Amino acid sequence: MVETGSDPSDFLGIDAELTADERDIRDTVRRFAKAELSPHVADWYENATLPVRDLAKSFGRLGVLGMHLTGYGCAGSSAVAYGIACRELEAVDSGLRSFVSVQGSLAMYAIHRYGSEEQKQRWLPALASGEAIGCFGLTEPDAGSDPASMRTRARRDGSDWVLDGTKMWITNGTVADVAVVWARTDEGVRGFVVPTDTPGFSAHEITRKLSLRASVTAELVLDGVRLPSDAALPGVTGLRGPLSCLNEARFGIVFGVVGAARTCYETALEYTTTRTQFGQPLAAYQLTQRKLADLVVEVNRAGLVALRLGRLKDAGTLHHSQVSFGKLANVRAALDVARTARSMLGANGISLEYPVMRHAANLETVLTYEGTEEMHALSVGQAVTGIPAFRINP
Repeated sequence: MVETGSDPSDFLGIDAELTADERDIRDTVRRFAKAELSPHVADWYENATLPVRDLAKSFGRLGVLGMHLTGYGCAGSSAVAYGIACRELEAVDSGLRSFVSVQGSLAMYAIHRYGSEEQKQRWLPALASGEAIGCFGLTEPDAGSDPASMRTRARRDGSDWVLDGTKMWITNGTVADVAVVWARTDEGVRGFVVPTDTPGFSAHEITRKLSLRASVTAELVLDGVRLPSDAALPGVTGLRGPLSCLNEARFGIVFGVVGAARTCYETALEYTTTRTQFGQPLAAYQLTQRKLADLVVEVNRAGLVALRLGRLKDAGTLHHSQVSFGKLANVRAALDVARTARSMLGANGISLEYPVMRHAANLETVLTYEGTEEMHALSVGQAVTGIPAFRINP
């Protein structure tokens, strides 16, 4: 099909730059996704459900939960290997990558980096195996892009902590066994490890979603949740704690959306080379080939960005503004690819028989969560100008 000998799904041969271990992880996750996830994901999406408990244990056996962490049952894989796993999962659905990302890069990472040894021993092995499920409570109804304005409060009462507040848009919230909750204290923002069976803790599923339907999303309510003094994460105080966790999750998105874009492109390529109109395959027409060329460029450019950031992360030199660059560029590219591919399928593009509209709808959410497009643009803007523009001076 391609005279240059290039793989239509990897036009620039990006995966040739992967190590043997990284390719093995790619192949393992891709096989699992094809056999265990792809046949069911359209139904999960249509019915707004996800067999979270079963999937968690499957992901645990696969070794992708907290795979980039070391010890406590975690594999200690490279950042690129973790990114490739995210890519192969999001090639099926953003909700599946989101589950793995929230478990490993938010809940587990927070405990792994900032937790006490007791907290690590209690929770990380269970979370890595999928026997336990975690969630991450930062966003609030009135505090999304501005977490410093959070209202959730933790106050001392003797040797205990008492938490009151509400968290919103929390992935895995209604199925989690443990929540990492961030709250204001007299000392600054602190993180707390909250078993979800603690009295006063409740979670309520958010329904009627038109995006990320194959994902569990919840509101968390903390009403006088009493915790022992050792429930607080001892390793950090201030917003740098939760923001560093978000940076880990954003890194997974940079890779993940390449998978979603690739699936949309591959679907459009297959459809237009087999669908005949006016006696010719759709791909024989110049306008269609121009669109396919644009999709190839965007998918491969995003893949190069992801790989470069992964190598920087493995070298220990990745800056958070570079992660913002990656999320800004790659999610925008993936969404453009999905929208174009949707149009190339005509009326079939809106059917769940094809994955394109599902990916397009999911990517609308990915564009705004873990930092909106505007916030990441401002992060890059500050990096190149030295001038923070997140707030308008009075």
